[in-house]
Amino acid sequence: MPKIIPVVLCTGHGAGLWPIARETMPKQFIPLFGKDSTFQRTLRLLSDPDVFDAPIVLTNAEQRFTVVDQLQAIGLHAEIVLEPAKRGAHSAAAIAAELGLARREAALVGIFPADHVVQDGKLFVETCARAAAVAAQGRIVAIGIPPCYPATAYGYIRPGTEIVEGVRDVEDVAAKPDAALAARYLADGYLWNSGNVVFDATTMQARLQAAALGAIGNAAATGGNLGIRMLEADGLTGLPALAGEPSAQQQADTAAVIAGHFGWSDVGDWSAVWQLSEKGTGGNVVQGRGYVVDGTNNLVRSEDAVVALVGLDDVAVIATRDAILVTPKAKSDKVRDAVALIAAKHEPEAISHREIHRPWGKYLSVDLDERHQVKRITVKPNGVLSLQKHHHRAEHWVVVRGTAQVTRDDETIIVHENEAIYLPIGCVHRMANPGKIPLEIIEVQVGSYLGEDDIIRIEDIYQRC
Repeated sequence: MPKIIPVVLCTGHGAGLWPIARETMPKQFIPLFGKDSTFQRTLRLLSDPDVFDAPIVLTNAEQRFTVVDQLQAIGLHAEIVLEPAKRGAHSAAAIAAELGLARREAALVGIFPADHVVQDGKLFVETCARAAAVAAQGRIVAIGIPPCYPATAYGYIRPGTEIVEGVRDVEDVAAKPDAALAARYLADGYLWNSGNVVFDATTMQARLQAAALGAIGNAAATGGNLGIRMLEADGLTGLPALAGEPSAQQQADTAAVIAGHFGWSDVGDWSAVWQLSEKGTGGNVVQGRGYVVDGTNNLVRSEDAVVALVGLDDVAVIATRDAILVTPKAKSDKVRDAVALIAAKHEPEAISHREIHRPWGKYLSVDLDERHQVKRITVKPNGVLSLQKHHHRAEHWVVVRGTAQVTRDDETIIVHENEAIYLPIGCVHRMANPGKIPLEIIEVQVGSYLGEDDIIRIEDIYQRC
């Protein structure tokens, strides 16, 4: 049996876990349980060489460098492919099939979301191997989850006649139901549709075309740095840009479902985080600088400030540097509505953090006013910022750790710890870290306009010009 080519979907941002998860740092890259992110946990699951081929990560341009960094942090490698625009499940199936067939003629492909959590990794791998054995017969095999409550956030699959032990054909694929319909599905033996699916790539292509959902043609183009490829938009013409379940899964002669008993969650809200976390005294989960007095079954997570919770039960309090969420755990599915309300008011906290990650490192906005901004900038060893200039601001850099190699117009200057350099408006400049430890500087910007769009890039090793 050929190995599964795993295609890891890594494009969403997880609004249900705001304010930790935002577009600038999506949910799949956040360490929610231990030191690894859900993306890293997923890649570890898919690293069994007896079952899986080298993985493919399908992501977007904004997240590509975070993908690279997190892969390097756990010592794993993957082929990285970028979508030119956010699309949906039909597109993911078509793209995954095409990428699999580009690797080999008879391809078994698996689609695996990057932001889900599996509790029993060994059983998950065994389930995928059993699914692959059936998929090798020209089938599309969904992994369904036995439901423990009538969820309205998931699609459902109704198993039919048994094909082989533990694998059944599919009688029905249903979209997300209301509460009454979800209760009926539960009683009728439906499974949650986890979004994990293993399939024969040729079969998937044929079914998508038969359902008039199109297919991609010559969409994968080699290029970019760090081995990253970009899908060409022209190759995606005709594919829908709306999320949904591929109609191909409903074809009776090809669709199958296997139940996954490995402990699964899509970690869609803070209630799920509490459920999956190790509990302390009184069932409380405390992450970071949090304290609970006279309260039970609470979730407290604080990145920076001290948070004290007194006399409350069953609530989630999530505090970042710039936003605070307080909600009963039972209402945590409404967080997305709060994010939409905040975004409608054009509050930047709806989509971005104060700390922004870049391919060379990161920066934290410490103080911002009308005519000045203070940033703490961290540059990784061998990291290089773009060669750039600004029309509206001057910058002062003070090195607090490490050594900076600074280009200023025609000069190249080495700036050591406790030394500073001034960059006047309009000068062409660049900073690099030639050392072995992270470079940390304090940057003070002064000017009439301080927006990031006043960065005029002239040259960039990360190809962002």
